[in-house]
Amino acid sequence: MSRLDDLLERILRAVGRMSGRTVVGLVILFYAGGGLALPLASGWSLPWIIVANVWGTMLAALVAFGWLVGQIEAGKRRHLVEWTTDLRLLTAEEFEWLVGEVFQREGWKVRYKGRQEEPDGNVDLELTRPGQRKIVQCKRWTAWRVGVDKVREFAGTLSRERLPTSDGIFVTLSQFSQQAQDEAKTMGIALVDNCDLHSRIEKVRRVELCDICQKPMILDHSPHGWWFRCVAAGCPGKRDLGNDPGRAVDLLTQPPST
Repeated sequence: MSRLDDLLERILRAVGRMSGRTVVGLVILFYAGGGLALPLASGWSLPWIIVANVWGTMLAALVAFGWLVGQIEAGKRRHLVEWTTDLRLLTAEEFEWLVGEVFQREGWKVRYKGRQEEPDGNVDLELTRPGQRKIVQCKRWTAWRVGVDKVREFAGTLSRERLPTSDGIFVTLSQFSQQAQDEAKTMGIALVDNCDLHSRIEKVRRVELCDICQKPMILDHSPHGWWFRCVAAGCPGKRDLGNDPGRAVDLLTQPPST
């Protein structure tokens, strides 16, 4: 990836994390302010007004596009937590999204730093909250146990980031070898294996509860439309969503309330 591509990706990711009001303000600033008001007020010649308008439009479109991409990615991350039943089917990038979404629901601010086509320095996620910063390494391994060598490599990454080893979290879909567990315990690195990850997902996963028995319902579809169906044996609980799958998506993927 060239430096220009890398810069563009960073800009899009930064814009994607902005609020909707901030994005609207920037779009107005670039298009109406920089592209129209400034050159007209400054008495620029027509060719320069056209150039300014083109650049203002391009910058406004870049901001709007970056925000839209960010919202789509956020929606995908929420979908992964709510609807994924077999984590082994996730790609490496999707696995990082899912882990990041879990930590976000646990109260962390998450930065996604992993790169699938380039070295990422063993830093996939950066977690922050007041007075705290942690680094997460994700390994979407399903068959092989994570060995002690990977734990030691991660310890070196934490040292490079000027963090104590106690600020490291290693997440895998597999398990850790006994030697890796012993080494991590000595260093203070937190390990999250397959069972631990599933447990954390269940704690943060949002569900729709049945109005009759208060048990979880599942989303389903029939020729008559979309609806939630209770999973409790013998309970007839249903919630009709008509022909509007968007309502189901809204119910299941809305950001956690703060």
